[in-house]
Amino acid sequence: MSLFKEMLRSGETLFRDTVVLDYEFQPKILKFRENEQMRFATAVRPLLQGYNGRNLFVYGAPGIGKTTACKHVLRELEEETDEIIPIYINCWKENTSFKIFSKICEDLGFKFIQNKKTTELFALIKNKLNKISAVFIFDEIDKLEDTNFLYTILEDIYRKTIILITNYRDSYSDIDERIRSRLNPEFLFFRPYKESEVAGILLQRRDYSFVQNAWEEDAFKEIVEKCTDTKDIRIGLYLMKEAGNIAEEKSSRTISHSHVSEAIKKVDDFHIKPKEDLDPELQEILELIKNNNGKKIGDIYENYQKLGGKLSYKSFQRRINKLKEGRFISTEKISGKEGNTTLINYASDKKLTDF
Repeated sequence: MSLFKEMLRSGETLFRDTVVLDYEFQPKILKFRENEQMRFATAVRPLLQGYNGRNLFVYGAPGIGKTTACKHVLRELEEETDEIIPIYINCWKENTSFKIFSKICEDLGFKFIQNKKTTELFALIKNKLNKISAVFIFDEIDKLEDTNFLYTILEDIYRKTIILITNYRDSYSDIDERIRSRLNPEFLFFRPYKESEVAGILLQRRDYSFVQNAWEEDAFKEIVEKCTDTKDIRIGLYLMKEAGNIAEEKSSRTISHSHVSEAIKKVDDFHIKPKEDLDPELQEILELIKNNNGKKIGDIYENYQKLGGKLSYKSFQRRINKLKEGRFISTEKISGKEGNTTLINYASDKKLTDF
């Protein structure tokens, strides 16, 4: 028996296309979200008939296909007509009215907008979009610093559909009443995937991203189980890619259970957003948490103020939630003599080895 038969040779690889394992990748066929996609399409359909569209408030846990399903419908819409402009904004980065209008102007092709005011930016948007129809998607709306842009769009853009996406149902109550009364959205809940659906999704990605017979079945089953436990497809994609990389580093022709086990140990290094994408303020708060690991949120906020921080406590809490969802930190609610409070840890959420 050859000692080298099961080793990869120079130039050989287990991967066919690693892009397919990126959680922002848009598959041509989106499995198990047909009903939700139909709800998106139904909301947009009046625009195709020349009428104002319906609005949607979309919510559900992270990593279960909300954004992917929405973008999938937009892609089909672009293939269907040029009469409706799709506009997608991620409020993680564009979290103020000025930033949002600036991004929309960029996407619409306007140049030399650097020195324009918020009202001037919207005037450009209004002039262009009121000659046509538009679908606005605002993702991660719980990260917004203000929602004035919504009121402006609702009042001054004639034919539109507005889709708001968030992980939290109660984010809707944070929206100003005058906006809610005009928005009047339908609510669309994304349920978590069942284990069989997780297996189907990851199998589809596996077949496109790895060479044939690269995976041992018990190793792939372990990925499916861990992904189901965390209720986040992105974790499954991360583990598949890491396990493949580990197998290649060991020159293995197959991805085994041992490679998956090593990948699971590395998952705490996984962040939904790269650290480099955090704005300077968030990076400063993250560093503060690192230096005060395991302390109460109130104590960390006091240290933040002593260092010259200007955010209100509520705004500070929003930044904490933002870091938590990016898996830069974890939080733990505890009860004590002084009431309930939250401990902040400089680490990702619950470890996969805890499941």
